[in-house]
Amino acid sequence: MAKFTDLSLLTGWLPVTSTVLGVFAGMWLLFPRSRRYVTVAVPIVLLAAAVLTAALYLIVEELWRPFPDPIAVSVYVLIGIAIAAVLFVVPRIMVRRTVVTALVTVLAAALVLVAVGVRVNLEYESYPTVGSVFGADEVTRIDASELTRAARVVSGRPLTSVWTAPAGLPDSGRVFTAAIPPTASGFGAREAEIYLPPAYFADPRPLLPVLVLLAGEPGAPEDWIVGGQLVRTMDAFARAHGGLAPVVVVADGTGGQLADPLCLDSRLGNAATYLAVDVPAWTRDTLQIDPDPRAWAVGGLSYGGTCALQLATNFPQVYPTFLDFSGQDEPTLGTRQRTVDAAFGGDAEAFVRVNPLDLLHTRTYPDSAGAFVVGADDDIYRPQVERMYEAAKAAGMDVHLELVPGGHSFGVWARGLRDQLPWLATRLGITP
Repeated sequence: MAKFTDLSLLTGWLPVTSTVLGVFAGMWLLFPRSRRYVTVAVPIVLLAAAVLTAALYLIVEELWRPFPDPIAVSVYVLIGIAIAAVLFVVPRIMVRRTVVTALVTVLAAALVLVAVGVRVNLEYESYPTVGSVFGADEVTRIDASELTRAARVVSGRPLTSVWTAPAGLPDSGRVFTAAIPPTASGFGAREAEIYLPPAYFADPRPLLPVLVLLAGEPGAPEDWIVGGQLVRTMDAFARAHGGLAPVVVVADGTGGQLADPLCLDSRLGNAATYLAVDVPAWTRDTLQIDPDPRAWAVGGLSYGGTCALQLATNFPQVYPTFLDFSGQDEPTLGTRQRTVDAAFGGDAEAFVRVNPLDLLHTRTYPDSAGAFVVGADDDIYRPQVERMYEAAKAAGMDVHLELVPGGHSFGVWARGLRDQLPWLATRLGITP
């Protein structure tokens, strides 16, 4: 029998069971044996929940606007249900003031909240298992102080032609966390997550390529470890290729969970310099990897996908290869004018000089290549990704487009990475 932490939150009996229990719990909160409660308390609570949800919508979508695109209406409906469950606790207990009623009511509200959380998770697929919610992953972590430099290295393209896996190679890669100093940029980045494949721990050590990955907004580097299933994907590839896989640096491209510096050098911070100068410099200084730009790629999901294409178009000498998973057709804070005002003080030309779509219309990139991946049901991002794919192709890039079943979710991005990894390995010089 699978461990509780291994239970899926996306498929199987657990999501269905949580929904059923949530429905029964909601019935307990809504329909006690009290006519006055049903005719007076229930309408008042539902109205209050609707007002609070509407207020939240207005604050998030119209006033604050922390995200470039609106949150799905279905998510706000679920949030409204959660608010109502909490508001029902006190009046439901007052119907019959006993300890049993209080305990059952609190439990019922908790079951509704769990059901709502599971349903929201199904929308974005951020947490694939119960264990992932609590950080109980099966990733093997090491401390950065444990890293050593090998006296002998192996290099060549493709690596599989010059590499033979030695006996005793680890079965899986290792992950460590590190602060990448913003020496050139001054950007306030959070710590990065770094994946080292099994072959990195061999002697002699193969000089592996590097993939810099970026999370979305809101988001954090560990999102690629949890929802993106990075380690599982890389380990599977490594097992099929003698321990070889890219070194992956999941860098912070935003500086905060809700921050949005647009992956630019602007009034909002020097995110572009951090990712194009500081991250590569630290990686080359800290790790024994292939320093050849041909062996470097950048990729990301949503905001990170937009950022990856920004870096590929503005710094093709650093990142000639990219993965754009569900990115936008331009970096945005909601509208072009709002973006230009916040980032460049109203200077529209400054924005055009670094905007990928404008660059793709005015420059050519014969040495660049990339993969675009987007959910087939993603009505917001799919048209934007398709637009950027056509522009990149017209600018001379060697690009391809993959439509994955699903919407704007980690299910799409995890599969996208898994599907594109063989192509990426060939492009970066691991396989022929």
